[in-house]
Amino acid sequence: MASREGLVQRRIVTSDTQGPNVKQTVSDTEEEYSPHDKDVRLTLLEEVILVGIKDKEGYTSFWNDNISSGLRGAMLIELALRGRITLDNTGMRKRSLLSRRVMIKSDAPCGDILLDEALRHVKETDPPETCQSWIELLSGETWNPLKLRYQIRNVRERIAKNLVEKGILTTEKQNFVVFDMTTHPLLDQSQKVGVIKKIQDTLLGRWINDPQRMDKRALALVYLAQASEVLEHAFSSLSDEDYDLAMKRVRELLDLDPDVEACKDGADEVLWAVVASFFK
Repeated sequence: MASREGLVQRRIVTSDTQGPNVKQTVSDTEEEYSPHDKDVRLTLLEEVILVGIKDKEGYTSFWNDNISSGLRGAMLIELALRGRITLDNTGMRKRSLLSRRVMIKSDAPCGDILLDEALRHVKETDPPETCQSWIELLSGETWNPLKLRYQIRNVRERIAKNLVEKGILTTEKQNFVVFDMTTHPLLDQSQKVGVIKKIQDTLLGRWINDPQRMDKRALALVYLAQASEVLEHAFSSLSDEDYDLAMKRVRELLDLDPDVEACKDGADEVLWAVVASFFK
């Protein structure tokens, strides 16, 4: 899974990441997207891809091995934030997040093909699996041939197509000498600017050092971007001073104990179980 490496050395990239933020409405418990919303609503999967995608080239790094599992973790957190899944009850025993199973809370469709596919897998699986197991199963990282059917394929390409439909990316063909590849360059810069600004504001704003008082979606995005090894992309426009401060606060988040945080009032247990799967 992901590690804490890569937080020390800064890579200087020239890009324009200043601009208005994307308006987000987040509930403390569950959230639903209305097709009549005026603002473009992005899933956590789409936000992670926007942070990691190369604006002009239209693809994520070929060398990034962690974005696949990071996106599967994003599926689980997104389903939890929408009130579709939860963790099983610990009962009288106090069990770690990594040992608790994912349970269906509601099987109502989300209206997103990837999320609904993941939800069907969780619903149909008996016995239930843990968050860590689901990240591996949905990524296809299993030695059990009977469980390969749980793999969700072509996730990055399918997310990119969703963003094309929302008018944020476009579609082109690029020649890489030995093969042609469909790419999705950035079309609407403001949407990516909004996602990056949300990450920056979360880490550079008034720091309360209490995740339970933070916006759950923004907090999840920071963790998922780090797990997917794309978080550095959100810091390229920062001054050296702000960059150092942002990385200091990322390290503070990574030092938290997910099992402790999950026990606090208002905590989303699936979110912290995914964090534990990546960083504990």
